Amino acid sequence: MKNKVLLTAAVTGAGDTTKINEYVPVTPKEIADAAIESAKAGATVAHIHARDPKTGGVSHNMDHYREIVDRIRESEIDVVINITAGGGGDFIPSLDTPAAGGNGTFIQTPGERHKPVGELLPEMCTLDCGSVNFGDMIYVSPTDWLRQHAKLIQESGVKPELECFDTGHLRFAKKLIDEGLIDGDPMFQFCLGIPWGADADIETLMYMKNRLPENAHWSAFGIGRMQLPIAMQTAMLGGNIRVGLEDNLYLTRGVPARNEQLVDKAVNMLNSNNIEVMTPQEARDYYGLKNPRGGNK
Repeated sequence: MKNKVLLTAAVTGAGDTTKINEYVPVTPKEIADAAIESAKAGATVAHIHARDPKTGGVSHNMDHYREIVDRIRESEIDVVINITAGGGGDFIPSLDTPAAGGNGTFIQTPGERHKPVGELLPEMCTLDCGSVNFGDMIYVSPTDWLRQHAKLIQESGVKPELECFDTGHLRFAKKLIDEGLIDGDPMFQFCLGIPWGADADIETLMYMKNRLPENAHWSAFGIGRMQLPIAMQTAMLGGNIRVGLEDNLYLTRGVPARNEQLVDKAVNMLNSNNIEVMTPQEARDYYGLKNPRGGNK
């Protein structure tokens, strides 16, 4: 849709951020409320991770995911739901146990990673397209596992958002397409600025954009202070954008943000450049998002 973009609010993520910003949602209710408030502020899509209500850390508990999704669906606010499918890939190197990994290592099989998506059937989910050094840990996603995972997502009818943290991920995502594991026009997302993946700068953005398949849709986000600059550059180049507390904790320097404030800031930035944000239904229609549960929500 000319001069319209899909705006995703990534409302919580899985990082150790709750001690830095008190507004990072933790409980299922808080995460659902953050998605709903982001949608009220103008977000098209809510990207969902679950957290452990007791510790604030990442959760793989289906009950947490189910409560989040049910609360969003039962609300009067429409938003496209995008659940992470990238959980359970954390490998913490350890000299004491190099083969098994150290404290905090948690690896799930493709089937286990797919479970929240397969059971709850959102319109979209993310598919991280390769392994990467992620700060001091390694995010593990081998290519044969990715093929299995892509097949499970394909069979579910959910639209994968092909997340590329580095240029090799883009190459492998195109391989998945060539092998028939991605249906319809593919949706890519460039994840920029993660230590130690692709840089969050215009040169990297253009490099990756120029290597997309002709029929691809794309999005990009930068982390931290690069969130809004990458969002603006991406929108001006015809891509979709993402903001939210998963990627950036501050509204301005030293001022903790709420998700809906980051969405509002992005919407105003887009509108000042004559770019509109798609409604959830416009996104479903334009990108061919199937809601496997039926209905509009």
